[in-house]
Amino acid sequence: MEDDAPVIYGLEFQARALTAQTAETDAIRFLVGTQSLKFDNQIHIIDFDDENNIINKNVLLHQAGEIWHIGASPADKAVLTTCYNKTSDSRVVSCAAVWRMPSDWDTGSHESPDDSAHNPQTLELLCHLDDSTHGNTACVLWEPMGDGKRVISLADNHALLWDLQESSTQATVSSTATLEGKGQLRFTSGKWSPHHNCSQLATANDTAIRGWDLRTMSQIYCIENAHGQLVRDLDFNPNRQYYLASCGDDCKVKFWDVRNVQEPVKTLEEHSHWVWSVRYNHSHDQLVLTASSDSRLILSNMVSISSEPFGHLVDDDELSDGEDNHQDDNKEPLKDSVVSTYEEHEDSVYAAEWSSADPWLFASLSYDGRLVINRVPRALKYRILL
Repeated sequence: MEDDAPVIYGLEFQARALTAQTAETDAIRFLVGTQSLKFDNQIHIIDFDDENNIINKNVLLHQAGEIWHIGASPADKAVLTTCYNKTSDSRVVSCAAVWRMPSDWDTGSHESPDDSAHNPQTLELLCHLDDSTHGNTACVLWEPMGDGKRVISLADNHALLWDLQESSTQATVSSTATLEGKGQLRFTSGKWSPHHNCSQLATANDTAIRGWDLRTMSQIYCIENAHGQLVRDLDFNPNRQYYLASCGDDCKVKFWDVRNVQEPVKTLEEHSHWVWSVRYNHSHDQLVLTASSDSRLILSNMVSISSEPFGHLVDDDELSDGEDNHQDDNKEPLKDSVVSTYEEHEDSVYAAEWSSADPWLFASLSYDGRLVINRVPRALKYRILL
């Protein structure tokens, strides 16, 4: 089988929640949450066996409800968060909780692969992140590179910073920020910045993007009409602290320098429908994945706004002086391009994630429950490395 060929796995349930298992750096592992109204919902633990190009899966029950968002602890590979819908008093409420996988979830299941599907174990509830006073939870964000003790939940127009104690069995709100303004304001998504000692958060609501200082819970910047329609997702460049990517229902992907939010630094218009997900590669920030309702996943090489615009590392100050920087006078920044358009999905692609164990590997998930694992084309990989 050719090295770059995609590997496809069908979940048999509709699904839209996907995350890489951040704390697992040896195995290539993704977690998928299902959305079924009829059956108990499940977390599928997807292990990719790189050498044989096959997927091993384990299934855990998530009886609380259909899963809209999933996040993996950066410190403990058995711990995860989900946001899910449940019906109470004939109203649908969006809740969030912290869960632990049973300690023996992966014992023996590879000998009889069907066993876990017929008789799955159940996730253990550690604590709820619901605060009935703060409405419906859209997503939960773990502190990047943290010790797994701090999470943020976005619930309606509130951002809540939680401290997890007693091995995550207790959660207390340590501070909150509220979106002020006219009308029914609601956060749709957010991203905790890995820079500035993890003291900043970016959020999306409607067509706006806002930055928050978590030490004071106050707003530090606002991009009022970042997109022509709803902003769906955000991601920070892992190597350039002021760079943020956004995508939305106007079919566009935009790149921002949050020090100057008047105009995006760059705009991509490759998708023909809503863009649900944008993700920077964790090591090579010129590689950007976007997933859309046009059933396509696109890998772009955004090298001109990366930390290596001339094919080698330059720091932010060098890039912004421009005038005094003569070392690259004769070198043009490399050109941005679409590397690949992936067409393995036949339904809206709601999520794309890079592996935390292999920087050249990524997974995408479409609503019909199809998970596809792909690799960065080898030619590009070697061009970046050599």
